[in-house]
Amino acid sequence: MVRSVARSVALLVLSLVLGLLDVACSDHLRSGVFDPPRTAPNFVLQGSDGSRLTLDRFRGKVVVLEFGFTHCQKICPVTLANLAQVHKHLGAAANEVQVIFVTVDPKRDSPERLRQYLGIFNPAFIGGTGTSDQLEVTSAELNAVRQAYGVVASEAPAEGESAYDIHHSSSIYLIDRDGKLRSLVPFGKPVDDIVHDVKLLLKS
Repeated sequence: MVRSVARSVALLVLSLVLGLLDVACSDHLRSGVFDPPRTAPNFVLQGSDGSRLTLDRFRGKVVVLEFGFTHCQKICPVTLANLAQVHKHLGAAANEVQVIFVTVDPKRDSPERLRQYLGIFNPAFIGGTGTSDQLEVTSAELNAVRQAYGVVASEAPAEGESAYDIHHSSSIYLIDRDGKLRSLVPFGKPVDDIVHDVKLLLKS
């Protein structure tokens, strides 16, 4: 009897300790952290929604920033599908979050193509490409944005019908309401972890 009571007390204490640890862990981002947070480089691009696309435009919201391209077959569709699930799990709070998809393929990704492609995942997602009709100027604009975020992208021979493929960085950036870089989320991060981190930034 005594042993049974002692065992029950021990299990209760262990449960309380684990619960406290869980609460403590919930206060921390689960992805890579920018420490200290720093201002996210601003940019001026042409938005797939027909408006000028800047980070300042979404100040007061949490921004989820991804770099990719619409002909991507392996990385981008998975990430965007996951972000669509994140958006769904956030419920009403999703109105305070903006997903931005900046193309690394300005030759093929026009604002209209970005709009159609992103609409497959979530019509609220906004794509960004260069502001000029001149390809060399557009490429320079986007190169500057990629360099500011440390994103690597390079053309490579393609398989199948595509003219070429692009190898690019696959992490996404979480930017808080004040425009600060807070987290770098690696490819394949579980949806629940991303939801946790976005909710944490929404509270801050």
